[in-house]
Amino acid sequence: MVKIVDYKECQRKDGTFFYALEVQGGLEFVKSETTGNSYATAKKALIPSTFNEEFCKSLLGDTIPGVIEKVAVAPYQYKDNRTGELKTRSERYTYITEEDKLFKDNVVASEVII
Repeated sequence: MVKIVDYKECQRKDGTFFYALEVQGGLEFVKSETTGNSYATAKKALIPSTFNEEFCKSLLGDTIPGVIEKVAVAPYQYKDNRTGELKTRSERYTYITEEDKLFKDNVVASEVII
C-alpha cells in the first residue's frame, strides 16, 4: 500500500498543465554511504492523473494498493540540492499496481542458449 501525500502541477511539452499525485511507500531503513549509520526514509513517486486540483486535494491521505520500486530509465541529469553538483542518474522510483507487481514477480525469464 502507498499513501497519497501531495499533488503537483506539471507542464507537458505542448505547454498544457495536468496534476500528478505524489505517493509515498512505507517506512524503510537504509545505511548511509557516508557515515555507515542507519536512517529512516520512504520512497516517493508521482502518478500522472486526469484529475483537477480540487479532486487531488480530496485524495490526500488516502491509501491505494501497490508499491514503489526503482526502475531503469534513460540517463538524465539532476542537481544535487545539498551540494549543488550536477549528477547523472539512470533510474527512478515509480508506482506499480498490485496486479503489475504480481505479474512481474511470477514471470519466468527464458534464455536461449546456443
